[in-house]
Formats: sequence, structure tokens, C-alpha cells
Amino acid sequence: MRIVVVDGATLNPGDLSWQSLESCGSYEVHPHSTPEETVVRCQQADAVLTNKAPFTKSMLAALPNLKYIGVTATGYNIIDIPAASERGVMVTNVPTYGTSSVAQMAFALLLELTQHVGHHSQTVHDGRWSRSSSFAYWDSPLIELAGLTMGIVGCGRIGQATARLAAAFGMIVIGHRARSVDPALITPVDLDDLFARSDVVSLHCPLTPETTGLVSAFRLTSMKPTAFLINTSRGGLIDEHALADALNRGRIAGAGLDVLSVEPPPADNPLLRARNCVITPHNAWATQAARRRLMQAAIDNLRIYAAGGRQNVVNP
Repeated sequence: MRIVVVDGATLNPGDLSWQSLESCGSYEVHPHSTPEETVVRCQQADAVLTNKAPFTKSMLAALPNLKYIGVTATGYNIIDIPAASERGVMVTNVPTYGTSSVAQMAFALLLELTQHVGHHSQTVHDGRWSRSSSFAYWDSPLIELAGLTMGIVGCGRIGQATARLAAAFGMIVIGHRARSVDPALITPVDLDDLFARSDVVSLHCPLTPETTGLVSAFRLTSMKPTAFLINTSRGGLIDEHALADALNRGRIAGAGLDVLSVEPPPADNPLLRARNCVITPHNAWATQAARRRLMQAAIDNLRIYAAGGRQNVVNP
């Protein structure tokens, strides 16, 4: 089997090894590929691995030898699934690998909003503590999480992992779509009630036509002025202009975002200039431990395919 990794640097910038692919066949790894480069590089490929490099209908038509696409991620919207199915190309993904890492990032964002660790560390390095007349100072209210209510929107694996962290901090946890979850961990509530009651709303649901713009101006207005919004899921869940307006007007206290609707964001994204908005570059998934699991799972999917089996197949 001839294997091409079209954008290997996304998953593996150099701290992991692709050597396990040898068990599946000969392989070549390209750090990045444009659509044009992808078509050229994959002409003789039986199988490809991709993280964010797309495979459109026209690209698939130009790759007659291709029989397998392994997406080294959970989301697979970069692949034209109907076109792949029509050409008999199996498409797989990796649905579980980053649960702990993403839940950890949700709390990293929340703790930055409530403790302002990065800001205060910078002031110390700038010499402010050395010049201070007091042994302690803070520029914003420091907020204790114990006793506050966290609302989880999307109570799957990552939502439940986040809920367990919240419980460990002594928070009260409520959730939307939590009816199959242990009620001792998450109390089910409807969505409007969740936004109104929560001191922290954390998003963990997929982006679908039904969830696009779920965090609307109306829902932001229903939140407490002291509440925080956390998003480690998909940027399109939030009306970004409405959120920027809510932050700038003090309608909510802050937001911690690892995702935006367009990535990388254009310079005019209003959230880049919104007050009390912490943004990280979609790297919640990217701990070395999570990426190692992701790589191994993607290779396992391919190995099982090579042996005539099916694992994590997303098309019929």
C-alpha cells in the first residue's frame, strides 16, 4: 500500500514519529499541501492521511487510485463524503483522543478569566511588584469557583469530563442534553434555563445547522452580567458580533475562546478587540499526549482497513 500524509506538520510538528506507518506500507509525509499539491502528490496513493487539507469532489475525481482517506481529527467536513462514497473511497476519523486535553483547556481559559494569572505574572516581570508598597496587589476581582454554577451545553465525553473538573472545584453543574448522564454529576435543564442560571457557560456541542449561532444576542442578554462564556468546541456556535458587543457593554463578564468562526481569524474579527476576551489559537486538542493518541488511532484505523476490516468509518 502506498500512503501519503498530506499535512503532517499539523499533527506532528516534529515531536512524534510516523514510523508505525511502516506496518501499513510505504509512506511519504508532507508538512503541508495546497489542493493542487495534494492532487499531484497523491496520484499513486492508495491511502492518504489528512488533518485539515480538503478532498473535494473534483480532487477525488483526479485521484483514481485512491481507496482510503484517514482524517486525523474528529471532524471530517473537509471531505466530500458523498463524492468519496460514490467512488468507493472509505473515510475514517478519530472520534476520541482529546477528551482530557480539551476539558483541561476549558478550565485553563476559565481560570485565566477568574484569576488573571497571565496578566499579573506579566506585571511582576515588568517590575511592578518590586516597586509596590504592599506585599500583594490585584487589578481585577479574583473569583472563587466553589459554589458557582457551571452550565454545560453538550454533555458528551468532553462535556462530562469538564463537568467532573467543575465538580472537583466545588461547582454546581447543570447541563443541556444531559438526560442520559448521571444526575449526580449533571442536573438536566433546558437551554434557556441554563443560560439564565449559569455563572459559567461552557460549550461542548458539534456545529450543525441547528447549533449554528446558538449563542445569540438574545441568549447573551439572558446571561448574568457576572457570567463567563467558554468555547472549546466550534466557533460557529457563537454570534461573534453579538458576543463582542455584549463584552464591550459589560452585559457579561468575559469570554474564553479556543475557536473562532474563521481560522485563522481575519484582522477585523470583533472579538480580537473585545474587552475581557481571552483567545487561544485552537490548540486545546494539541497536547503531546492527545496528539500521540490521535496518531496511533489514525494508524490503527488504516491498519484495520488494510486487513479488510472497518473501524471509525464515517461513510456508508
